Amino acid sequence: MTTRQYVALLRGINVGGRNKVAMADLRAAFEAHGYGAVRTYIQSGNVLFESSAPARSLETDIEEVLERRFGVPLVVVVRSHTQLGTLVDDAPTGFGASPDTYHSDTLFLKAPLTAKQAMKVVELREGVDQAWPGRGVLYFSRLSALRTKSRMGRIAAKPEYKLMTIRSWATTTKLLSLLDDSHPTERGSVTGTR
Repeated sequence: MTTRQYVALLRGINVGGRNKVAMADLRAAFEAHGYGAVRTYIQSGNVLFESSAPARSLETDIEEVLERRFGVPLVVVVRSHTQLGTLVDDAPTGFGASPDTYHSDTLFLKAPLTAKQAMKVVELREGVDQAWPGRGVLYFSRLSALRTKSRMGRIAAKPEYKLMTIRSWATTTKLLSLLDDSHPTERGSVTGTR
């Protein structure tokens, strides 16, 4: 079986003092379950790892491992190196290119939630918010000068929010860069280079 690189995006850890999980403990949980080349990036629950297990089983497996280990149910969204690369490549033109003007975020969606469904619950304030659907993701941008007027926070009140985890565009692209640095040909052999 082929070993592939993935990123696991954990929802709701180390936010507002709730669900505190040390990154060393998180790495240890992944390693104890047999995942290889485990690394974390910042404290918000981004785990880079390798696995030869079927991709469709990873989210459920990781959620079960982490709930047993930490005693709290966590939502996990997994993307392969190739999927993350495609997500970055498919971003709307100019998305994330003006970080001083716009706060740009990636809303990763966990199946069965689709981008089409998620777009129906996203509220946009004219002149402040913009959103675009992608494959398993929403791209969301807020005008920085008016970000306190953004309606992005209203997503948290929707039932669909339980199947989302949000990362800044800077974090999203950094995760891809880390995967590219450790296995530059894995994504390139499938999708071409960026």
